[in-house]
Amino acid sequence: MVIDLLLIALAITLDPLPIMAFVLVVSSTRGAWKGLAFILGWLACLVGVIALVLALTGGQPPPPRSPPSTAALAAKLAIGLALVLYGEHRRRRLGEAHKPASGSARKSPRKSSRSPSSPSTTSRMDRSSAWAAAGLAVFLQPWGMVAAGATTVIEADLSHFSSYLALFGFCILATSSLLAAELYVVFAPEAAQARLMKLRAWLEGHQEPAIVVICLFLGLWLTGKSIYQLTS
Repeated sequence: MVIDLLLIALAITLDPLPIMAFVLVVSSTRGAWKGLAFILGWLACLVGVIALVLALTGGQPPPPRSPPSTAALAAKLAIGLALVLYGEHRRRRLGEAHKPASGSARKSPRKSSRSPSSPSTTSRMDRSSAWAAAGLAVFLQPWGMVAAGATTVIEADLSHFSSYLALFGFCILATSSLLAAELYVVFAPEAAQARLMKLRAWLEGHQEPAIVVICLFLGLWLTGKSIYQLTS
């Protein structure tokens, strides 16, 4: 369980789309407070999913080979396959975007609709409230990866203190990139503004390859491990 949670949390925290949006949030008026609201909304989703799963299991993992255990593995397998298919779809779309079009022209890579970049978006962010920032965090949560985490949390045994540490570590690690940016803004606001915007510009040019790698790696891991556990 611990390794799965570690990999899923890493995939969540390295997802470039929430990071790009968070940079806009903390770069807006009263950005530090809005960034805090974003992080709290982000954490609330993770904690809420974990609490729901633990409420259903009673803090005790289902016995191996039982219907609930098999159903959880089947769900994890389905999520893994979905991530692989999504990653492959993004990879092919990225490849097509770099193929030569008619003549010497080339297709420009598509930008994600979840990646705000226009000046009007920045202006709206300046006028938005902390509640809007928290809502944005909920919207940008990578729910497929969070669902994979939920199928893993089913294995948690709350009679062992190590399970509490694993779940706490999952929430912190999945939020670590946002926490680092928020602390940077709080303690070095002037330097943070410039460097975070440079980071966002870099992510805009590399978000597609990053999403492909994250989805394919995590999807293949979940798929392979689920098949092994279902057949062993």
